[in-house]
Amino acid sequence: MIKKSLKERFYKKYQANLITINYTRLNMQNPSQEEIDRIRTLIIDKEFLIVDQRIKSFIKKYPKSFILWNMLGVVAYETGKLGDSITAYKKSISINPNYAFAYNNLGLALKNQGNQDEVINSFKKAISLEPDFVDAYNNIAVILSEQGKFDEAIALCKKAISIQPDFPEAFNNMGAIYREQGNLNESLLAIKKSKSLKPDYADAYNNLGTVLRDQGDFKEAIKVFKKAISLQPDHTESYNNLGVSLSDQGRIDESIEAHKKAILLKPNFEMARTSKIYQQAQICDWKGIRDERNWIPKLGIGKQAIRPFHLLSIEDSPLRHKKRAENFNKNKVTDKISLFNTKEIESHKPIKIGYFSSDFKEHPTAYLIAKVIEIHNREEFKVYGYSIKGTRKDRLYNRLVNAFDEFKDLSEVSDKEAALIAREDNIDIAIDLNGYTRNSRTRIFAYRAAPTQINYLGYPGTLGTNFMDYIIADPIIIPAEFRNFYSENIIYMPHTYQPTDDTRAISQKKITRSDIGLPENSFVFCCFNNNCKITSEEFNIWMRIMKKIKDSVLWLFKSNQWAESNLKKEAQNRGVNANRIIFADRLPQDEHLARHKLADLFIDTFNYNAHTTASDALWAGLPVVTKMGKGFSTRVAGSLLNSIDLCELITDNKKIYEKLIIDLATNPNKLNEIKEKLNRNRFSKPLFNTVLYTKNLENGYKRAHELYLEKKKTRAIYI
Repeated sequence: MIKKSLKERFYKKYQANLITINYTRLNMQNPSQEEIDRIRTLIIDKEFLIVDQRIKSFIKKYPKSFILWNMLGVVAYETGKLGDSITAYKKSISINPNYAFAYNNLGLALKNQGNQDEVINSFKKAISLEPDFVDAYNNIAVILSEQGKFDEAIALCKKAISIQPDFPEAFNNMGAIYREQGNLNESLLAIKKSKSLKPDYADAYNNLGTVLRDQGDFKEAIKVFKKAISLQPDHTESYNNLGVSLSDQGRIDESIEAHKKAILLKPNFEMARTSKIYQQAQICDWKGIRDERNWIPKLGIGKQAIRPFHLLSIEDSPLRHKKRAENFNKNKVTDKISLFNTKEIESHKPIKIGYFSSDFKEHPTAYLIAKVIEIHNREEFKVYGYSIKGTRKDRLYNRLVNAFDEFKDLSEVSDKEAALIAREDNIDIAIDLNGYTRNSRTRIFAYRAAPTQINYLGYPGTLGTNFMDYIIADPIIIPAEFRNFYSENIIYMPHTYQPTDDTRAISQKKITRSDIGLPENSFVFCCFNNNCKITSEEFNIWMRIMKKIKDSVLWLFKSNQWAESNLKKEAQNRGVNANRIIFADRLPQDEHLARHKLADLFIDTFNYNAHTTASDALWAGLPVVTKMGKGFSTRVAGSLLNSIDLCELITDNKKIYEKLIIDLATNPNKLNEIKEKLNRNRFSKPLFNTVLYTKNLENGYKRAHELYLEKKKTRAIYI
């Protein structure tokens, strides 16, 4: 956002004034204006090799030409030689300490080295020398926005605009900052103004597209990103954003191609590469993912941030997942903003708890949490619901709205305003049900929506922040040896971290195997996890099992047409008839639960277990065999099975996992005993006891609140 095209950098009115100099007065320390113009033209045309040689030859003749040294810095900057660039700018300044243009360019170069204080000082020096230096105001605004100082940043954009009302870059940056705040309406107005001032401004179209995408207008966003690319064919951000919007429309094949173009233009563009890998996981393009095997351990670990969620199903590395979360927070959320007034809060009843989510609708998280919200003890708790994203008004939405004591739609307010609303409501505990999943607004919690804040349910892992106090887990999910992979303190639930609704209806509609394309007499292995969770690792095992169990089929959820095609091809490549892979379409929830009875055994994925899908299967009476790993997402099914006393279905290595599945598939009596035990345990063990679960959760909330009131440090809480 801070970097501008060469033409913009050289043709501002104030810049022209800085370069037009009385050379006679300066004792001919610089080349002629004609020569300066020629060099400028070569830079604009990106003839860097030629211009580099020409500038260096002129410097031999004019060693004290601060203009030449500055231009040499520009060439070095544009060719990626940051150290040479900084040296050249500093040489220019040493010759002419009053050369504002060199200070501004020095700030641009220093920004890439991470010393933000030095960067801001360079821009401020440029302004002190030229009080109307609008680009310097604009550039400081960008730095401040990256530090989370959005109000100051917007004030500087407005200052630049007050000096130069037709300054499209300042309007564009202001729009981008408003978007970072979550203030989409103001963002849209500012970016449209930028575009009207400069109709061929690719950056403005790119920013406009991101706002339209945030508003859910994916079709229009795609048009706008394509317009940006037509204006600037090497606009990598637009290709990446186009890919994201195409995936939002389910056009995954086109999405992957857009990300590939971004990577072709910028091979080290980690966000684009990660998005591509995630989309390839969606369609089970395992070869494409294998081709990235050298990149995957590096993604999101260094200076660049990626979306941590995108690699959860790709590898089981909780240490790297934590580093990615920390990096994402630092780069995209920032842990430098904390506005909560830490005035002493007196003990009071009821305790006010606020659930924040973009998924108060037909969504797995909502299905899990609905009854908990309904049966919270209203003598001890007042329960608020905050919708952070506009959502469809379906049956589950209406149920949840009625379940909350108060429900507020925060989708049209900024992150800061959302936090302030929660504070005005005197919320004691703010609960983030999104984490780093889609449509999350983690910055609300960076502003401190409440004195105690909890990461819960939506995101299976740490957020890597200093403002999220606790994460809800259990001893299976986070055993002592894995504690260091989490930045939050842990509230340990006694049985399982995951809630359930023990009143969910299972359809009584008569349904047979033949009704949905399953063979009547085959052994049916089932996995209703999203196809992106399936990797070649467990698929290899499944295919070996199917070769041994000759009359078996594998019943999978149909995520998309590409995954279906690829999985059938992968089966064929492993010597299994593709017709033995059968896909299930979406059904209403009660019918989906009912069809589980047609399967014989649910077999789980590794890096990202069955979570809600495991709960669904067990509630419907279908046993689940799982393999636990190290990370949160790899241990959820194990937690659920432990909570229903079916630990014999939990494994911790691939060989035992494979052997157990074959044993159950070839031993009907043993499998029936497991099913009978599951049916007995459904109502006698803790997993599906929502009242007990809610009491335990409330005890966790109360203990956390007590620690705050007692002014004690947050610590692990065991219920």
